[in-house]
Amino acid sequence: MLVLGLGAGIWALGWVMDVAPRRRLVALAGLWAAVMLAHLLLPEGNGLRSALGGDARVWAVVGGLAGVVAAYVLGLSRLRARVAPVAPIAADAPFRPAELDRYARHILLREIGGPGQQRLKSARVLVVGAGGLGSPALLYLAAAGVGTIGVIDEDRVEGSNLQRQIIHADARIGLPKVQSAEIAMRALNPFIEVRPYQRRLDDATASLIADYDLILDGTDNFDTRYLVNRLCVAAEKPLISAAITQWEGQISLYDPARGGPCYECVFPERPLPGMVPTCAEAGVAAPLPGIIGSMMAMEAIKHLTGAGTPLRGRLMIFDALYSDARVIGAKKRPDCPVCGLSHPVA
Repeated sequence: MLVLGLGAGIWALGWVMDVAPRRRLVALAGLWAAVMLAHLLLPEGNGLRSALGGDARVWAVVGGLAGVVAAYVLGLSRLRARVAPVAPIAADAPFRPAELDRYARHILLREIGGPGQQRLKSARVLVVGAGGLGSPALLYLAAAGVGTIGVIDEDRVEGSNLQRQIIHADARIGLPKVQSAEIAMRALNPFIEVRPYQRRLDDATASLIADYDLILDGTDNFDTRYLVNRLCVAAEKPLISAAITQWEGQISLYDPARGGPCYECVFPERPLPGMVPTCAEAGVAAPLPGIIGSMMAMEAIKHLTGAGTPLRGRLMIFDALYSDARVIGAKKRPDCPVCGLSHPVA
């Protein structure tokens, strides 16, 4: 009790005199050393040694435990001193605090991080078609924080769309699909810009391609697919194109400007009429466009951030009925009438 009282007195006196904690710990260490010396040097039966209590072994254990605690506290304080304080976010910072919270799971990913999320925010992506494939792609691009998203489609929402086109709602039947998609995307993420185009993509509207960094084609007819491919090759824009029917879907990144094939390299001839029925003619399983459309958004995020290995030069085929996915290689054709060296696009 005498030693504990002395130690408490030393600590309290140091606190009153505003002595640094480190110096108070040194004083306590000196008290412990004096107690140890008294037990080691004074003979048994000595009054002072008896007043101090215990023996040298007990005080050695006490000192060792106190030393471990002191070392931990001092080490922790040094580590904290080395950590630079977090600066407050400036008004002109790339992300608002609400955006940092929204995209936190992206920023935590080593392959994306803050720089990748900034690239997403600066990116401009055009989605051709707001139907089965465009619906999930648009929603995930919006959720991921792609800064500017264009959507082009001339159709209006119909009741038969709602089985698979999840961006639309029953209350918006009759609205233009681009307007319905804009409502859903803005409700999901108010920090993005949505550009709706209620028209068909054709030669007259081809200038839209030049305003965007990446094009996603989720249309359901070959005329538009071949047109989008030709326009992207001419503008040297990467194209993510996908297609679905019944239980099967396919997707690839067509980017001849960076060494990959274009769509027509892989599919040089259009199928004969009736050979590849549309979803309206043959039907489609409801989740299938969600799966392939989400893959389109995933490939877009990978391409824009530089994460992972894209599907450039590879065609992924997914069979939902048998839960089978396979990837086949695709090469650029020198004699391609769209991107081949002997047939440059005008």
